[in-house]
Amino acid sequence: MHTAKELATFCKKKGFIYPSSEIYGGVAGLYDYGHLGTRLKHNFENIWREYFLKLNDNFHEIDTANIMHKNVFAASGHLENFVDPIVHCSKCDFSERADHLLEKATGERFEGLSEDELTDAIQKHNLKCPNCQSEFKPVAVMNMMFAMSMGTSGNQTAYLRPETAQSPYVNFKLQFELLRKKLPLGLGLIGRAYRNEISPRNLTLRLREFQQAELQIFFNPNKISEHEEFQSISDYALRTMLEDDRHANMVVERTPEMLVQKGWPKFILFYLVQVQKFYLEVMKIPKDKFRLYEVVGKEKAHYNKLQFDIEIELADHGFTEIAGFHYRTDHDLHGHQDVSKEKMEILDELTGERFIPHVLELSFGVDRNVYLLLDQAYENNKEREYVVLHLPNKLTPYFCAVFPLVKNKDELTLLSRKLYKELQQKFAVLYDQSGSVGRRYARADEQGVRYCITVDFDSLEDDAVTIRDRETTKQERIQIFDLTKKLQQLK
Repeated sequence: MHTAKELATFCKKKGFIYPSSEIYGGVAGLYDYGHLGTRLKHNFENIWREYFLKLNDNFHEIDTANIMHKNVFAASGHLENFVDPIVHCSKCDFSERADHLLEKATGERFEGLSEDELTDAIQKHNLKCPNCQSEFKPVAVMNMMFAMSMGTSGNQTAYLRPETAQSPYVNFKLQFELLRKKLPLGLGLIGRAYRNEISPRNLTLRLREFQQAELQIFFNPNKISEHEEFQSISDYALRTMLEDDRHANMVVERTPEMLVQKGWPKFILFYLVQVQKFYLEVMKIPKDKFRLYEVVGKEKAHYNKLQFDIEIELADHGFTEIAGFHYRTDHDLHGHQDVSKEKMEILDELTGERFIPHVLELSFGVDRNVYLLLDQAYENNKEREYVVLHLPNKLTPYFCAVFPLVKNKDELTLLSRKLYKELQQKFAVLYDQSGSVGRRYARADEQGVRYCITVDFDSLEDDAVTIRDRETTKQERIQIFDLTKKLQQLK
């Protein structure tokens, strides 16, 4: 089992992720992606698009501004409610998010408690400043949004959006009209969000600037108990930890059919299944490391009627929230209607019903998912004596690599470059001719390359190459003519 520190060191050394502005000492909560990290991140985003936007013909991607009108956040409640509890040391400059301080010390959850309740809990557990062992001041709250002054006079206030969700909400009315007034309507968005986190840490798990991939599904609340494809997933085993399961700290497999009998709506359950399938079947997360954690009571966001944290077990961190599943009702559209005075109510032309659509939000932290992929893939292989990155074929930065057996041999170089150019048309492929073949295999394994293709002197005679599998290290001789077809089968 590796540590989070080992993973962070590896990510910097190999060009995946490292601190932003590092030559000036870096900035807490801001990270840059290097050449490999950028490829991995884009692969995740593309697979997310491919999977979620194809769940319905009326799901579409939009791309919107990061800076938004202040009234957007008056309507959403962010100006008033987007606060985190902060605790300061009474002597030194240490500060921490209060609920996280308590969770770290006790292993319990403290989300949703008031400032006074958190202060009492800190005193009850006799927590002291980790830097100087002094007492803490009473817990206070801090709004996490970044305000901006705009215009030549600087008197126009706007905000960097703290979540991407509000962008689809303010776009809903226009997009609904443009897309022929059909529900359900999904507006997907991959973009930046900004939060003035109290204590950003753990590489890309908690950032001040981060990427989100979200799908906001607008639907008729009167049809929440139905979904035309429900039968196809009715007996699928969901890995749930509901409120009643917490005392035993156990995951219980329940089918959607079982949950319908308990009053859960089919529309919601259909998409909950799709989220679990994405992680188990696309992201290749081991089943025992995945759970759907029901968030209830004060832990739940005030706008959510139903909330699940998508949690995956990470090395050094335990089960960690990677994505969110939120039934937000009409909270957001209703708020924007009240503040903007623009009607968000729509007419169902088939039934004559008028209603404000409800929203089901599927929310994914892109940076957290990149961390997840690296964490799950990382192995300090004792037999090979270096790190092997076991990334899924569709996500790894480079699917294959081409090596001439030796460099500075014109015939080998020409054939290798020709093969490389041909494979580039269909695959993410790396070309490397530096160092011994063994060292190149090691570098490729560390970068997550699945298949290494070596062009040797025999290739000039038999038109064949050697293909090596990262997972097994087994090598196979393949005719160059058949190579593309073989790689497509392996992918």
